[in-house]
Amino acid sequence: MSQPQNAISPRRDEDFPEWYQQVVKAADLAENSDVRGCMVIKPWGYGIWENMQRVLDGMFKETGHKNAYFPLFIPLSYMAKEAEHVEGFAKECAVVTHHRLESDGKGGLRPAPSAELTEPLVVRPTSETIIGATYAKWVRSWRDLPILINQWANVVRWEMRPRLFLRTAEFLWQEGHTAHETEVEAREETTRMLGVYEQFAREYLALPVFTGEKSESERFPGAVQTLCIEAMVQDRKAIQAGTSHFLGQNFAKASGIQFLSRSNTQELAWTTSWGVSTRMIGTVIMAHADDDGLVLPPRIAPAHIVILPIIPKPDSRDAVMAAVDKLAAELRSQTYAGVPVRVEIDKRDFGGGQKTWEWIKKGVPIRVEIGPRDLEKGTVAVARRDKGPKEKEFLTTADFVAGVAKTLEAMQDALLVRATALRSAHTAVIESKEEFYAFFTPKNSERPEIHGGFALAHWNGSREVEEKIKSELKVTIRCIPFDDAEPGTCIFTGEPSARRVVFAKSY
Repeated sequence: MSQPQNAISPRRDEDFPEWYQQVVKAADLAENSDVRGCMVIKPWGYGIWENMQRVLDGMFKETGHKNAYFPLFIPLSYMAKEAEHVEGFAKECAVVTHHRLESDGKGGLRPAPSAELTEPLVVRPTSETIIGATYAKWVRSWRDLPILINQWANVVRWEMRPRLFLRTAEFLWQEGHTAHETEVEAREETTRMLGVYEQFAREYLALPVFTGEKSESERFPGAVQTLCIEAMVQDRKAIQAGTSHFLGQNFAKASGIQFLSRSNTQELAWTTSWGVSTRMIGTVIMAHADDDGLVLPPRIAPAHIVILPIIPKPDSRDAVMAAVDKLAAELRSQTYAGVPVRVEIDKRDFGGGQKTWEWIKKGVPIRVEIGPRDLEKGTVAVARRDKGPKEKEFLTTADFVAGVAKTLEAMQDALLVRATALRSAHTAVIESKEEFYAFFTPKNSERPEIHGGFALAHWNGSREVEEKIKSELKVTIRCIPFDDAEPGTCIFTGEPSARRVVFAKSY
C-alpha cells in the first residue's frame, strides 16, 4: 500500500529532526544567517513571536511588573563575582576585547592593538549580574522593595550544535528580575511566574506541561531553586519551555544589594529571575505540526484567516475583490480571544493551488476561497488547517462571519486535547530499573529516536545515579513534580524516595 503524498519530506515517522528543519523552511519562519549559529527570523516567524510577546507582556503587567532595558555588554568582573554563575556560563560567553578596527596592511581589517579594552566585556548571556549591580544603586531601604522588572532583549550563548529556534547562538527572550524584602516574598514570586508560564503554554500554545523543580544538577547556575515547565513533543522528547529561579541571596551578596530593614539592620535582598525565549516557537512546531507543514494554535497565529480570491477571468476581478474586501472588513470587526480577528488577503498573481499549499505549510488556521460562483450563491469555501487539505465546507457569508470565533476556539481546544492525548499515551509509571532501561532503549537500532517518552519513577536524590543514567541512556530528570508526593523506593538503589520524578530524553 503506497504512502499518501505530503508537502513535507521526510515525514515525521521517517526522520523527525530533518522533518522539523523542513517545516521551518516550508513555513517560511526563519533561515540560517551568514553568522554561524545565528538565524534570521522572517516575518511569519516573527509574527508568531510578536503575538507571544504581546500576551506575555500583558500577563506580566497584570502581576505588577514593568518593562525596562539594561546594557548588552557586561563587565567581565561582574560575571566573576558569582563563582557558580560564571562557571555555568563560561563556555558559552562571547567576549569583546577591542573597541576599534584598523587596516592590517593587506587590504583587510584587524582589531587595533591600541584599542584594547581595559576590561573585557561579555555579550549578555543573561543579565543577573549587571541588573544586580544596578539594583544595588537603587535599593537603600526596605521601602524601595520590591523591584519587579522585566526586560525584552536578545542574548548570546555560543552554541556548538545550532538548530533554528531550539538552539542558536543569539536568540530573543524576556527575562524578569525581581528583588524582595523577604525570602517568603521571593519564593512566592518564583512560583507565581511559573504559574504564568504554565497558563500561557496551556491557553495560548495548546501545550500541556509538567510543572516542578529542577534537580540540583539541572539548576540554573547560582540559583537556590529552579522551577520549570516541561512539554512533550511528537517524537516523545521533552523541551524545557520556561524557567523561574529563586536566587536566594547569592546574587544580592555578589552585587551588594543591601537595604536598611524595618528593624534598622542592614540586610541582603532576596532575588528571582525568570524567562522564556524564541525556543517556544520551536516547541510549538514540534508539538503541533504535521506532514503537510506547520499547524498553529489560532491564539498565536499571525493571521487567523487568509482569503484567497479565485479570479478565472479578468472581467470578474473587480466583483471578486470587492467581495473579498467586504468579507475581510466584516471578519476584522469580530473578536477572538480578546483581539480583532486577524485577516490576510493573498492578492498575489499565482495559481490557486500554489497559494493554497503555501498557506497550508504556513499553518494558517482558516483558508477562505471566493470566486465568481461563490458570489452567485452568496457562499464562501472554508478550509480548516486541522482537517484534510482538500476538505472544504461551503457556508453563507453571514454564517461564516458569525461563527468564526467559535470555529477558531474549537481548533485551539482540539490542539490541546490532541497534545494532551499524546503525552498521556507516552507517559508511564515505572516500577523497576529493568523496566526503566527497556522504556528508554530504542526498539529499532536504526531509529534511535524512537523510545518510550516520559517516565515517572522513584529516585533517591543521588547525583551519582542521575549522572549514570544521563551517560548510559541520554536521559535526564526533567522536573520533580509539585503534585506527586507519594513516597516509595528508588528503582535504582532500593533506598527511600520522597516522590516520583519525570525522566525523559530532551532537546
